[in-house]
Amino acid sequence: MARPVNSTKAPANIPRPRTPSQQAENLRRSRRDRAAETAQDYVEAIADLSAAQGRARVVDLARRLGVTHVTVNRTLARLQQSGYVSTKPYQAIFLTDAGRKLAAECKQRHETVTAFLRSLGIPERVAEMDAEGIEHHVSPETLAAFERQLGRLG
Repeated sequence: MARPVNSTKAPANIPRPRTPSQQAENLRRSRRDRAAETAQDYVEAIADLSAAQGRARVVDLARRLGVTHVTVNRTLARLQQSGYVSTKPYQAIFLTDAGRKLAAECKQRHETVTAFLRSLGIPERVAEMDAEGIEHHVSPETLAAFERQLGRLG
């Protein structure tokens, strides 16, 4: 018999937090993860712009990331507090040592995920788009498995 459409019972295969505090912790973790994704995207973009153009500016980041100048400035302030960037008004944006290290890790993770997806026959454009999301969430164990598999293929 088919299940009623308006059923309030959750599907059995979707785990639910058992207590309000567990749900709150899950939501806090989700917000932290999104903040980390943003930091990673920004330092990677700053590194790419600096390598390609010799500098990264707010206008360049806004264009590259598809956000407003205000959003870039707010995010840069957080990245500066976290020790990833150095900024001065109306000047280029520079990565700190910690920012350069994070950018290199992000680039390597992105390249590994993209190469793995490509090894599965995924078209380059699709692999690049998918890697943008996967690279932030892939565990070190899964990333190592991707690398091992790519080593076997090469």
